[in-house]
Amino acid sequence: MSTTVLTPMPLHAGSLHLEEDSPRLTAARRLARIFGIGTASLACAAVLIVFGLYGYMSWIFTHPPVAALNENPMSAKGLAYDDVSFPAANGGRMTDGWWIPASAVSARTVVLSHGFGANREEYWVPMYDIADMLHKQNYNVLMFDYGYADPNARSAATFGIGESKQLVGALEYARERGSRELIVWGFSMGAGTALQAALQTSLIDGMILDSTFVTNGDTIAYNLKRYGALPSRMTMNLLSLFTPLWAGIRLDQIPSDEIQSTAYSFPLAAHPRHA
Repeated sequence: MSTTVLTPMPLHAGSLHLEEDSPRLTAARRLARIFGIGTASLACAAVLIVFGLYGYMSWIFTHPPVAALNENPMSAKGLAYDDVSFPAANGGRMTDGWWIPASAVSARTVVLSHGFGANREEYWVPMYDIADMLHKQNYNVLMFDYGYADPNARSAATFGIGESKQLVGALEYARERGSRELIVWGFSMGAGTALQAALQTSLIDGMILDSTFVTNGDTIAYNLKRYGALPSRMTMNLLSLFTPLWAGIRLDQIPSDEIQSTAYSFPLAAHPRHA
């Protein structure tokens, strides 16, 4: 019989090697980790900056700064007028304006439709001169503020979707005051809004359009050039994302194709652009 005796023996150095990271390898891994975290942080910051930029741009598009009214028809041209209010055609918000009666009893009325970023006085059009001229030709004149220009109850700009209903409300108000001939004179986006309104009502007997602006992808991209060479596809995607948040509407709700393809039944005079 043989007997095996186990005796504790010291392990020789190298017989069991537990590999430890060298200081150089540990430092490299730390640098790689720091670089990865830094890169991810920069990427997140870039995304936040882009979203913040386009969120702000969308807010400005839907909440443009508008100057306060400086005068009124009496102080500007000695024209008597009434302060009036009327509801939008969809029964929505109340709209404030001025009714300037004709020099003699008249059933003819011109409704002035101001542009984006302006109020009923408009900043590039001599609105009081126009009102005075129409008054002398025996037209009633209705001047009013769209919701985004209302100093008392400002609402978001909706690029004609809500504004067209406010314009139809203005036409209905003029009809209630005895108007039988109704002409809309629109400027810039106010002209585009007038064309949207004409898709919704038969009250319009004629239209004068100055520098018509209809909101769509092309016109938005053109106007964004003032901010630099922004990528158009990404810009439209992000504006389409933020606009419902700020204005409660989608850009694809704007009937731009229908506006441009419709053969309107009333006389229409258009001036392409302002200087």
